[in-house]
Amino acid sequence: MTVDHSPYLEPTEFLDWQQDSVRDFVSSAIRGACGDTEKAIAIFTAVRDSIWYDPYTVTDNPHAYRASTVATAERAYCVPKAVLLTAACRAAGIPARLGFADVRNHLQTEALRARMGGTDLFVFHGYSSICVDGTWLKATPAFNTELCARFGVPPVDFDGENDALMHAFTADGTQHMEYVRDRGVFQDLPLAAILAELR
Repeated sequence: MTVDHSPYLEPTEFLDWQQDSVRDFVSSAIRGACGDTEKAIAIFTAVRDSIWYDPYTVTDNPHAYRASTVATAERAYCVPKAVLLTAACRAAGIPARLGFADVRNHLQTEALRARMGGTDLFVFHGYSSICVDGTWLKATPAFNTELCARFGVPPVDFDGENDALMHAFTADGTQHMEYVRDRGVFQDLPLAAILAELR
């Protein structure tokens, strides 16, 4: 029985991969890559490292969450980066959908904790669910390599065969990320629900 993945290839309001900025991002990322696995890895790495993770870029402006906007951004937080990864995979013909989970960041800075009202719980942490060779894999492109080095955490690498989620511990054994609730996968960004929870 064949599974219809066509809904996870379509452009949507936020996964607007038919726009030139997304197409240009993808063509640059996958140059020289052969096959879906290599392309997915190349796209993941490009999203992870070319757009710096910045939790202070959270906004309620819908425009900032469109893949076509994120593709030319210098900084973004996990949700827009997951939007771009998901849209870019679709642009490359790889089925992809958005996934969300609530996570605790045990390495959070005091400044960010204060900004978040004293909590270390990040609701609706964004990741991508990517279908490679018939298998759905979770991949979070949030933290760029330079940021990981600063906190003593190895960067999350995606190999096209296994889930690529946040590391539970740093190199010295300090607790880092703790997944506390899975919110499921979506064909498009549930922005209203995300903003309501953030508020």
